[in-house]
Amino acid sequence: MSAAKPAAPKKTFTQRLLDAVEVAGNKVPHPAIIFLALIGIVVVLSHLLYLMGTSVTYQVVNPDTDQVEEATSTARSLLTAVKLADVLKSANLPPLLLLLGFVVVVLLLDLIITGAIPKWAIFAPIFVPLLMKLNVAPEAVLAAYRVGDSPVNAISPLNAYFAMIVAFAQRYQKDAGVGTVVALMLPYVAIISVLWTILLAVWYLLGLPWGLG
Repeated sequence: MSAAKPAAPKKTFTQRLLDAVEVAGNKVPHPAIIFLALIGIVVVLSHLLYLMGTSVTYQVVNPDTDQVEEATSTARSLLTAVKLADVLKSANLPPLLLLLGFVVVVLLLDLIITGAIPKWAIFAPIFVPLLMKLNVAPEAVLAAYRVGDSPVNAISPLNAYFAMIVAFAQRYQKDAGVGTVVALMLPYVAIISVLWTILLAVWYLLGLPWGLG
C-alpha cells in the first residue's frame, strides 16, 4: 500500500496574488500589439479632449507675488505637441517633492517608452532649468531620472529585450509568458523602486554631493 502524498503547503496571499498576475499576464497579446494599441489610444484620446476644449481650473501661488491666483490648463493633443512634463512644471512644488514627482512620472512613462535617451530628451530641457532655479543641481535631476527609469524596464512588455527574456523563460517553463516574467519580477521592481526613492530623498536632505567635482 503506497503512502499518501503530503498535502501541498497553503499559499500565502502574496503568492496567490502573483499567481493571478501570471495568469492574467499570460493572456496579454504580443508586446508589439500592445505598443501599437497604446499609441493609438493615447493619441486619439488626447486629440479628442483637445478638440472638445477640455480644461481644468485650479488655484496656484504666484512665486513672484505670493498671491493665490487661478490658472487654467487645457488639454493638448499629442498630434501637435508632447508636453507630458507640464503638469509637474506648473504645480509649484518644493524641490524635493518635485524630484519625487519627477521619479513617479518617469516610472509611469517607462511602461510605454523604455529607451533612456528618448525620455531624457523630453524631460531634460524642462526639469533641468526648472530645478536649477530652485538651487537643485542638474546632477540631482539626472539621479532622480535614473531612479525612475531603471526598475520598470524589467516588467515592461515594450522593452526591446522582453520577448527574448520570455523566450529564455520558456526553455525552463514551457507555458511561461508575459505574465510569468511580470509576476516573477514585480516584487523586485516594487522593492527597488521604493528603496531607491528613499535613498534619493535622504541623499538630497543630507546635502551629499551628487558626483565628482
